[in-house]
Amino acid sequence: MINALAIGGLMVSLLAAPVPTEPETPPPAERITIELKTVNGSGCRAGTAAVAPSPDNTSFTVTYSDYLAQTGDGARPTDFRKNCQLVLQVNVPAGFTYAIAQADYRGFAHLQRGASGLQRANYYFQGTSPTTSRSHTWPGPFSDNWQATDTTDVASLVYAPCGEVRYLNVNTELRVSAGSSAPSTSSFMAMDSTDGSVNTTYHFSWMRCE
Repeated sequence: MINALAIGGLMVSLLAAPVPTEPETPPPAERITIELKTVNGSGCRAGTAAVAPSPDNTSFTVTYSDYLAQTGDGARPTDFRKNCQLVLQVNVPAGFTYAIAQADYRGFAHLQRGASGLQRANYYFQGTSPTTSRSHTWPGPFSDNWQATDTTDVASLVYAPCGEVRYLNVNTELRVSAGSSAPSTSSFMAMDSTDGSVNTTYHFSWMRCE
């Protein structure tokens, strides 16, 4: 946990760091790497989340294997809400920095009539304020794949400081409400995959540094 003094120091260095000087540029040719530093939350036990950059450096994907919120018959009282916080170190070539321009979330939901599901997410760089959480809801009855996209306006993009290592924090949440559905039924919402075909994709916006 970063204390107040540490956060203050990070903010000072953020203000002093070089800033991007050009409009959005193509991705760097040199391959980036991403390290999964920390995994926390009821929706992503150790070993159940993986991250990988795309070959063209335009995005990275996060794949979960045990991320499911449920309510109703057979569910524990705490199962209605699951969350996950990932701390990532994105290693980029010198002279480049990045922001997260868009995030695509996918999964499967089975919601009884009267029940509802919610997906919520935000992300931020170490030492900066979290972005506003964005939520998407699905009312029952619903039994199908779901997808949600969060897009950030160009003017609102927050770039990592040039020449510094700042961890990227990614927070997600799934929540299921039984509502007026029959107690003998069950509803669930998942953002996981056993074969890697369902994942979350974060799209980069690249800029050059001074």
